[in-house]
Amino acid sequence: MATDAADEAPLLAEEPLRPGACSRELELREFRDRYVIRSVDGGGAFAVSRSNGSLRPLSAEEAAAGSDCRVSKIYGVAGVIRLLAGSYVLVITSQRDAGSYQGSPVYNVNSMKFLCCNEAIKHLTAQEKRDEAYFMSLLKIAETTHGLYYSYDRDLTLNLQRASKLPAGRVHKPLWKQADPRFVWNKNLLEEFIEAKLDEFIIPLVQGSFQTAQFSLKEAPVRITLFSRRCNRRLGTRMWRRGANLEGATANFVETEQLAEYEGLMSSFIQVRGSIPLLWEQIVDLSYKPCLNIIEHEETPKVVQRHFHDLSQRYGDTVVVDLTDKQGDEGNLSNSFAAEMERIPNIRYVHFDFHHICRGGNFDNLQVLYNQIEEAIQKQGYFLINSKGEIFLEQSGIVRSNCIDCLDRTNVTQSFLARKSLDLQLQRMGALSSSGSISQSGDISDTFKKMWVEHGDELSLEYAGSYALKGDLVRYGRQTLPGLIKDGMSALSRYYLNNFHDGVRQDALDLISGYYTVSKGISSPFQNGGFESATYLPVASAIIVGGITATTFTLSQVGRNAQHFITSIICAGLTAGVVALVKANGKQFCSKPRLCGLI
Repeated sequence: MATDAADEAPLLAEEPLRPGACSRELELREFRDRYVIRSVDGGGAFAVSRSNGSLRPLSAEEAAAGSDCRVSKIYGVAGVIRLLAGSYVLVITSQRDAGSYQGSPVYNVNSMKFLCCNEAIKHLTAQEKRDEAYFMSLLKIAETTHGLYYSYDRDLTLNLQRASKLPAGRVHKPLWKQADPRFVWNKNLLEEFIEAKLDEFIIPLVQGSFQTAQFSLKEAPVRITLFSRRCNRRLGTRMWRRGANLEGATANFVETEQLAEYEGLMSSFIQVRGSIPLLWEQIVDLSYKPCLNIIEHEETPKVVQRHFHDLSQRYGDTVVVDLTDKQGDEGNLSNSFAAEMERIPNIRYVHFDFHHICRGGNFDNLQVLYNQIEEAIQKQGYFLINSKGEIFLEQSGIVRSNCIDCLDRTNVTQSFLARKSLDLQLQRMGALSSSGSISQSGDISDTFKKMWVEHGDELSLEYAGSYALKGDLVRYGRQTLPGLIKDGMSALSRYYLNNFHDGVRQDALDLISGYYTVSKGISSPFQNGGFESATYLPVASAIIVGGITATTFTLSQVGRNAQHFITSIICAGLTAGVVALVKANGKQFCSKPRLCGLI
């Protein structure tokens, strides 16, 4: 019988608190001139000046001194960012227990808050105050970031295979020193804490998805954990971060690890996804599906080489599964990708036209793809270890899947490959017979599918701002009417967010991740005197709606008064003119980044 395993005891033994662990319970004391953050469980403490944001470690006596303050509980410090008027310290104000990973509790960030240390704002110029106000609005957006996970005593950035092969001494270092910097969402925010040597307060946050569930096979519990880690090297929103940068880092690059625990054994299967590693863009222009533009650049072959060299170094043999269409703009991009892959040795490229082969929602046709790559997947294998740390098997390669967004088709495909691998793992562990499959049990299969649907939704919210499409294909293997309605609502939500909101959200990500650095020594990024879509779009929308209404009304009155016909023509012409103007200048009406633009 399948159950929600978030509150279940882990199947592998809990470990004692690790030497490099962070403080679990923190107390925030807010004085007029400083913030004091101290560990409730007997650890250290530090103060943050409210005037300039300077950090200073405190002794136990200093931390306890003073009583005229506001006291509250916080669950971690995510870092600090310095703007024009001072510093802003990001703290975790609430959390949710998400489950456990390798025996350590994992928490999901429910809410965060920036503590202001910006008294110097009174000394800024008028333009600097306007700039600071915009930067502060971006921090508000960052406070609501989806899908952040952390552990106080376990590095979550390393998959099981990498973590199991670390030198013994490394696990005794602070968490931030163990972490893979690619997957630390708050990497840029931790620099001042690292310089101040506040190791016990430094919590690496991982953005992605964490799902866990438990069921029984042969009267013994099985736990499945699905953990995705988003890379920070090309962090961004769906339409403003496409393809790769010159270093070969791709947008929406995600490492997904599926773990299975049974009878003292733990297995791990890794897949990755990422945008097509060419230089390309898709600029929003109010159309539902903006044109794809492949950027001609002499560095393109090297960009592709850098990307796959990095993958091979980290994961081993690579199989590329390209799920894009063969027609239209997608087809042109796919053909360019295929042409570049011919130059890359030792990387297998497989194109699978998902929409064509699986048309009608026929999810089972993914077996056609699996038949093509089954031998490679079985050769790459998976990682298997027991509770004593003895390694039985290692995963020697990776499947890299992509569509255009690396969300919907990619999630469906990855879930299919993950189920095939899970069957092999459970067979090896003795939980299934040599020909058994989790698909033979409706409850277990439904639990597995639910995990992948929720996983896809979470990754989609982080990149596109809406729930994933094609969730029905994962959950039921076919499209249903409620699923079609949900997909329609999600598609409309994506359209609205991508066109009218994601430019600002991209600015927030660029600010938090350090791609844009605030400095008094550079000119304001907002003194461009450009066209402000936020000002003109509501006016244009009102004219269009009003024109349509007036045209409809006057046409209904034509029979009573011939002059209404002339009025109708004028209203219709005015409305058509405004619509044509908006359409011709669609890019100008859309929300676009103001800090970094396209990089």
